[in-house]
Amino acid sequence: RYMKRGVLALDCSWESAKCIFQRRFMGERRALPYLVAANPVNYGRPARLTTAEALASTCYILGDLEQARKIMSLFKWGPHFLTLNWEPLEAYRKAVDAEDVLIAQAEFLSGASFYPP
Repeated sequence: RYMKRGVLALDCSWESAKCIFQRRFMGERRALPYLVAANPVNYGRPARLTTAEALASTCYILGDLEQARKIMSLFKWGPHFLTLNWEPLEAYRKAVDAEDVLIAQAEFLSGASFYPP
C-alpha cells in the first residue's frame, strides 16, 4: 500500500517536532517502533532518530532493504545505524501486522541489552 501512497518524513529539529507532530496531516499516521540512534548528536539514545534514520528504518521495515542501505550510505555513520538496529529491524520487518510489531518491540524493551550504553 505504501508503494501507491508513499511515505512522508518530516525533517525538523526535535525542539519543533513536538508542535509539528500535533498537526493533522492527510493519510494514515504511524510511529516507528523502538530503535536507537546512531547519528553523532544522539548516538545510543532511543527514539531520537534523524530524518534519514527514520526514513531508512521505514524502508527497511517495509521490505526495501536496498533503499534503506542507499539512504544510510550517504552518511559516514549511516551503515552503523543498520548494524546497530539489525535485530529489531529484522523482527519488525518479519512482523505480519501491527500487533506483531508491538510484541517484538516489547521484547526489545524488556531486554534491550544488545544496545550500547
